[in-house]
Amino acid sequence: MSTEDVNKAVNCSDWKEQIWDIQGGSELSCGERISHVGYDSVCSCFQAVTRASLTARDRVGIQDFVLLDAYTSESAFLDNLRKRFHENLIYTYIGTLLVSVNPYKELDIYSKKQMDTYMGVNFFELPPHIYALADNVFRTMLTEFNNHFILISGESGAGKTEASKKILQFYAVSCPSTKLLNNVRDRLLLSNPVLEAFGNAKTLKNDNSSRFGKYMDIQFDHQGGAVGGHILSYLLEKSRVVHQNHGERNFHIFYQLVEGGEDELLRWLGLQRNCQLYSYLVQGDCAKVSSVNDKSDWRTVQKALSVVDFSENDIEHLFGIIASVLHLGNVKFGADPRGYAILNNNPEMHWLSKGCTDTLANNQYKLRSALESDLFTPFTVDHAVYARDALAKAIYGRTFNWLVNKINESLANKDSSRKTVIGLLDIYGFEVFHVNSFEQFCINYCNEKLQQLFIQLTLKSEQEEYEMEGIEWEPVPYFNNKIICDLVEEKHRGIISVLDEECLRPGEATDLTFLEKMEEKMGGHPHFVTHKLADQKTRKTLERGDFRLLHYAGESLTCLHTFLHTFVYICLVIVSVPSKNSIIKHCFPSTEPDSKKRPETVVTQFKSSLVGLTEILMSKEPWYVRCIKPNEGKQPGRFDDVLVRHQVKYLGLMEHLRVRRAGFAYRRRYEIFLQRYKPLCPDTWPNWKGTAAEGVQRLIKHLGYKPNEYKMGRTKIFIRHPRTLFATEDAFEVCKHELGGSCSEHLAVIETCWRGLMARKERERRAWAVKVIKKFIKGFMTRNQPACVDNSEYLAFVRQNYLSRLKDNLPKTLLDKNNWLTPPPIMQEKSKLIYLYNVHICNILVSMFKGKKENYPFSVCRPFLDTRISEDDINVKVLQMIQHERIKYSVPVVKYDRNGFRPRLRQLIFTQAAAYLVEEAKIKQRIDYSSLKGVSVSNLSDNFLILHVTCDDIKQKGDLVLQCDYLFEALTKLSLVTSKQSCIKVVQGSVRFDIQPGREGFVDFKSGQESMVYRAKNGHLMVVSMEFKKYVHFSWQFQ
Repeated sequence: MSTEDVNKAVNCSDWKEQIWDIQGGSELSCGERISHVGYDSVCSCFQAVTRASLTARDRVGIQDFVLLDAYTSESAFLDNLRKRFHENLIYTYIGTLLVSVNPYKELDIYSKKQMDTYMGVNFFELPPHIYALADNVFRTMLTEFNNHFILISGESGAGKTEASKKILQFYAVSCPSTKLLNNVRDRLLLSNPVLEAFGNAKTLKNDNSSRFGKYMDIQFDHQGGAVGGHILSYLLEKSRVVHQNHGERNFHIFYQLVEGGEDELLRWLGLQRNCQLYSYLVQGDCAKVSSVNDKSDWRTVQKALSVVDFSENDIEHLFGIIASVLHLGNVKFGADPRGYAILNNNPEMHWLSKGCTDTLANNQYKLRSALESDLFTPFTVDHAVYARDALAKAIYGRTFNWLVNKINESLANKDSSRKTVIGLLDIYGFEVFHVNSFEQFCINYCNEKLQQLFIQLTLKSEQEEYEMEGIEWEPVPYFNNKIICDLVEEKHRGIISVLDEECLRPGEATDLTFLEKMEEKMGGHPHFVTHKLADQKTRKTLERGDFRLLHYAGESLTCLHTFLHTFVYICLVIVSVPSKNSIIKHCFPSTEPDSKKRPETVVTQFKSSLVGLTEILMSKEPWYVRCIKPNEGKQPGRFDDVLVRHQVKYLGLMEHLRVRRAGFAYRRRYEIFLQRYKPLCPDTWPNWKGTAAEGVQRLIKHLGYKPNEYKMGRTKIFIRHPRTLFATEDAFEVCKHELGGSCSEHLAVIETCWRGLMARKERERRAWAVKVIKKFIKGFMTRNQPACVDNSEYLAFVRQNYLSRLKDNLPKTLLDKNNWLTPPPIMQEKSKLIYLYNVHICNILVSMFKGKKENYPFSVCRPFLDTRISEDDINVKVLQMIQHERIKYSVPVVKYDRNGFRPRLRQLIFTQAAAYLVEEAKIKQRIDYSSLKGVSVSNLSDNFLILHVTCDDIKQKGDLVLQCDYLFEALTKLSLVTSKQSCIKVVQGSVRFDIQPGREGFVDFKSGQESMVYRAKNGHLMVVSMEFKKYVHFSWQFQ
């Protein structure tokens, strides 16, 4: 077989002439030209291929709505969504936004194999999937070293909680694994069953509906390992504790305790295994649900509480509170002759006060008095029932907050080094019922704020991408819902301000006085309507005690009946009646009634937490998952057009699509575009020799793209119309099959060559193995002779083998010479030198830090490595510039700017002559050891060091402020290289450093509850480190 035969097979290009022999093609548009190719120039069998491809697209829809031709048509949007749903394709993109439709059945798309498939793959390379989004967020975070969040929203039953779980499970599998990281991973995963038990319930729409908003931060180290987390909760539906609509249940935990709790536990809590006996559990007439296994879930919660680090005392008091709420619901009131409430002989009072837990009180008389009257006036029966329910809601609500805080303590990351974060926001979607309560008002206000943020960040990211690529940005018209947000939250004029005034003003506030005040301040607002302000036609649809808000997603009719509930006396009930329950004591501190601070209403607290959430989200890069419920009956395969259209509108999907399509529908990096479509041009196939941008330019010129159909950015090609891309894709399908058909005759030639190559490689491998084995045997036979050609490689093997075993079997104390591995004869002298070197390093470390730096005992247990960055991970240009100096040690650091203290990820390299601060291919600063005046570190548990350098010239760079995860190792290496052990100082309080000659800065150090680094108001860099109060003895290992 000749070389010409193989070259002919590999470089076969007859197909190119077949496909691209176009007459007059240069005058056609891209779409017309490729269409001309597909139907006039290609043989009939390939016409069938094209038709099959187009038919498949018509059947399964388009996987990115941005490529939808009729992108302004809601009907086209729904049609595409419906097609994909019926093919079990539940995920669709709008750019990087993921739309997820709940299939209401198990799909085989969440296996470990699927996770592996999506790991490390380009976002648009595979079909849409939640794993693709999770992986892209993770890789972007590691690459850019910044923080991100994923906003998961949708109606109850749309699959938000499941989406959040899938993302957590993906990170649990894809992140690096160690014993410590696995512990954190388990706590992150098992915090979900705990929160679901206490915060989820069965509703008419969903058997496991989250009745609170949840934001979870997952913290990652620089290698991508999950090292901690933090959870924030929003607007728990406390009213569910005391009232459930027909067909709904209370929170899961109540049923799990009654159905799954051990007999001994139930006796101890005064409970019976029958949900029908408890008033708070039967109002929905739905205590049993076929899809929920309360006994199994109870066991899961029990296991999760132990893994998440709840003590036995915590668990005992927690379930004591749950039982007390059930007993409280069974407290009944009678009326005395004057109509005032009195407590009859209720057995529940025994369990609330004299029972085993003493949860609410240890004095039954005081508790009875508190429930029958406030400080001055006896209650009527209705008022007493309301007070009882308000008390139950307050207890459960504050206990839930305690639970979240307890989980946060378990997830807290104790390491003070810089971390990157991915946040998961699982929050309620826009809700419009026939009559909407105060909670729907808060939920819809939240969605207005998130929609405002959503559009701002989407426009911002679009504009930034255009500017980065050097493409002119055209302003996009969109509805700015700031006018609605201001209607709700504006100071002194918004609904919240008016509500606060009415709740806290002297005199009696009623729903009508509140409504009158709103009409006075908001009359004439285009998005606010009441019965009085409406025209005659609209007035017929409004009751006198209602108002209507015109949200971005539609109208919401709100009933005022639930707005003016006040809970002034609740805290007085609790704190006036002492309790032995540690959780109750924590949730209701005895100092609370003494506070002279004006109490905040529920809506003001929610507004404040929402402002805080917005600030958190604004500081991170956004990603979105929009969940859609296909039908109300939870039936697989059923797609309700009216319901889905309603959700598409309320989720703002058409608005988002319009923003994304305002400019260019499709954009891809040059390398990816060229890799896929290069077979379509003879000049770019099979290998393009120039740059990717030049290759794409040649390709689209060959395809006949018109100037108004595309733009060339700095790193990406932007295509304006989907039809242009589809025409290119159809031609690619034809080309792919033609290429395969034309090359089939050459497969035998290629296969023969390949088999011959593999056989020759195998023969060479075996010959090499025989040679190595012979040399090993000969070396073993001459091992006791002086080093020579015959035994040199064997002796090198013996040395390497001994050092490897020594590394894995170091004694617990390096100075314990008797427990060192016995060296072979050739290593006797070397073993002694290694031991002496370790003793030397040990002495240096002890003299510098023992008894001086707070986290010394916790850090010396870390094995020391020769370097933390291999030479392969250092840029080639940097290596060339410092090749005349031998690299001694390298470590990743975070450098803080001298002006502004912005963190920058850098590499710190120690050579024989100098220290280098490196950013990718640039050397940012070189510090000769002769000019190194000293190194300052604090006495606390932080990982900061300040390198002080001689700075005589104003053009010279000043001192360096660095943060290093391997502080002790790095400073020990520096002292060995420079022989300047005495220049490393451990200081307290503040460190002064030189920004440049004549200008100075300060770094202040202090201990706190949480590690933080920020610029203080005085302009100093403030470093707050966790306080270590207990020391654990660790032996030190050297590797």
